[in-house]
Amino acid sequence: MQLGYARTSTTEQMAGLEAQVRDLQSAGCTKVFQEQTSSVAKREQLEAAIDYLREGDVLVVSKLDRLARSTFDLLTIEKRIKAKGAGLRILAMNLDTTTATGELLFQMVG
Repeated sequence: MQLGYARTSTTEQMAGLEAQVRDLQSAGCTKVFQEQTSSVAKREQLEAAIDYLREGDVLVVSKLDRLARSTFDLLTIEKRIKAKGAGLRILAMNLDTTTATGELLFQMVG
């Protein structure tokens, strides 16, 4: 199953959130977790999305900056996803960690 995560930093960015949700649904996400909160604040929906993941699932985000605020944060999130037997897909980068090439590119980008 592909699960989406969409985030904007403020509630004024409704169009941006709607665009992300639309992109995630077009990419095949059957469930999309969404929130409007700063990346430095507690991201409850991101936590919910990671908790929801099961082995074989893929967490999909539209862009890398919607998911992580730093390299350390990115690697920590990806480690948690991988520990659940799931993968990560970043649409704007055409990156999918469920493939060997995608995992290599992720490590290079991170």
